[in-house]
Amino acid sequence: MTTTKTMSAFQDHELAPGYEYQDIRYELKPLVGPEGSEIEGLFNAWIWLDNPRQYNSYTTRAVAEVILALRQASNDAKVVCVVFTAVGDKAFCTGGNTAEYSEHYSGRPDEYRRYMRLFNDMVSGLLECDKPVINRVNGMRIGGGQEIGMACDFSIAADTARFGQAGPKHGSAPVGGSTDFLPLYVGWARAADSCTLCETWTAHQALGYGLINGIAPVLKVDGEFVANPLVHCQAEFDAYGRPLWGMLKSGEALVAAKGVMKSAEVDLSLLDAEVEKLTFKLASTMPDCTTYTLENLRRHKLAHWDRNREGNRAWLSLNMMTEGSAGFRTFHRAPREAREADFLAMRKALGEGAVWSDAFLKAFAPYAVDTEEEG
Repeated sequence: MTTTKTMSAFQDHELAPGYEYQDIRYELKPLVGPEGSEIEGLFNAWIWLDNPRQYNSYTTRAVAEVILALRQASNDAKVVCVVFTAVGDKAFCTGGNTAEYSEHYSGRPDEYRRYMRLFNDMVSGLLECDKPVINRVNGMRIGGGQEIGMACDFSIAADTARFGQAGPKHGSAPVGGSTDFLPLYVGWARAADSCTLCETWTAHQALGYGLINGIAPVLKVDGEFVANPLVHCQAEFDAYGRPLWGMLKSGEALVAAKGVMKSAEVDLSLLDAEVEKLTFKLASTMPDCTTYTLENLRRHKLAHWDRNREGNRAWLSLNMMTEGSAGFRTFHRAPREAREADFLAMRKALGEGAVWSDAFLKAFAPYAVDTEEEG
């Protein structure tokens, strides 16, 4: 007697069944073929950071929700890829929410350590997702945003995006992934420059350095797409014969470029098309073979990340008693033109034996000192 197996329903593997997202968005979009037709029954899971007013900096709740969203996408057999992106056209992510860092976590190393457990789990979740993860870089990818972007498998960026670190300028160190991942992407010298000097790269530079997989124009003038007018090709090439790209610094060309930027319409449709093209290419492979290939590629990142993340979590927590508190409060509280501490005054005071106190802070980071009203 021959029996036929019938397909059984899947078990529920969700960590929080029925959870309703608050600080991020989770959306299933149909897989799209080369001709623009939707592929029935197959989807991509789009995870959106949703804090455009603060350049999509992630709140504590958003970090927890990204973890849940990655698990939800991993558990969905109809999902082909995860697209990790953000709302708006100014920023993918500029890192942690400085309002929370400044006004809640400063001076609370024990609680910041718990927060960093969530952050570490988010990075690990990206590195261990059962689907290919594509970072759709819709704008600035700075600080912690750069770190979670590099934890993804692929990155497709708007040609107006910028990439870089901010930690040593604002009271932290880029040890939430950048010191682990960036040398793998761009080599030691460029990683050292980026992680310490905090000078940003254009999308063209990031592409040439091997940090991202592709770029797309997003500005329209008179209905036609134009390249980022602030970027120009320098008359020199790198060791591999690739052109070097830089930002216009001054002169009439810069004035004209800013005028174009101001008047241009932002249209992310070509960026979306590039992302969808990549997801279809990935869908046109054996799923388990592709997943296992990516898992093996990710081991290069995980070898560094797993070795360092717990020690880095401890250091970042303790740093919230000193430079972290001073830097984040200065950035959050000070006027735009004074968002950095007086680094030279700080170094001079430390060179003379100063100890951390409100009197010490007043000399180089006065906005970091609580008033009586602030407590």
